[in-house]
Amino acid sequence: MATHAVIACGAMQHPSPTREVAIGSVRLGGGRPFAIIAGPCVIESREHCLRHAEAISRIAAASDVPLVFKSSFDKANRTSGRAFRGLGIDEGLRILAEVKRDLGVPVLTDVHESAHCAPCAEVVDCLQIPAFLCRQTDLLLAAAATGVAVNVKKGQFLAPEDVGNVLDKVLAAGNPNALITERGTSFGYRALVVDFAGFPTMRAFGQPLVFDATHSVQRPGGAGTSTAGDRTKVPYLARAAVACGVDGLFLEVHEDPDHAPSDGPNMLQLDTLAPLLQQLRAVERAARGE
Repeated sequence: MATHAVIACGAMQHPSPTREVAIGSVRLGGGRPFAIIAGPCVIESREHCLRHAEAISRIAAASDVPLVFKSSFDKANRTSGRAFRGLGIDEGLRILAEVKRDLGVPVLTDVHESAHCAPCAEVVDCLQIPAFLCRQTDLLLAAAATGVAVNVKKGQFLAPEDVGNVLDKVLAAGNPNALITERGTSFGYRALVVDFAGFPTMRAFGQPLVFDATHSVQRPGGAGTSTAGDRTKVPYLARAAVACGVDGLFLEVHEDPDHAPSDGPNMLQLDTLAPLLQQLRAVERAARGE
């Protein structure tokens, strides 16, 4: 079983605001309440993606939580070369454009190569750099050059202090709309740990901090040809992150995660999202003294 160490945040108090970053109509940071980046891990089909986007949008609106919809057209870092990767960039972008147009929500997707950035930026509101690629300078610069928001997943191998160098690559390229997403740190083979003491260190760089509660419960490669994990730990980590004052939460959500083709063990069951968001809003109000 994965190890998830929680290091105390100290007294509950809201930290200094980070820079406000726009992802379409959604604003993260600047002292605003947390927003969510949520959706299925990978685009499985047009119908599947639209159905999930509509359901998640409805839940987020009812909880008064701003939503950026997330799903990937390609999962280029799967454990096995035989694993399902997605529908590809052309079909994936057509589907994400439909989500954006029909539901009026901003959309985010992963990019794995510099050549992906410009065509994706014509459709999506935020380009996401996978954790394994967070130090790939050419990819970061290509994403920054598009002008859209760039969400960099913090590598499992990085210390909180190293985040500054990653953010500087995007900011120095002239794009102030950079976010960093914590997603757990390698803690031995096939185990991740979340060090909440590093959260104020990362937020001190001034850019919004997002916490990926679902990938943080992974056991990378733990199922042999796929990644294992324990989604039952997601609410605990998410509540702790909100108490620490994160600007956003990243949550992968699926109506039937046990049969999902990618990251199923870590994704939240769709029908658990609404009560979790209500809990998280209550934690945030308490942390802010409201």
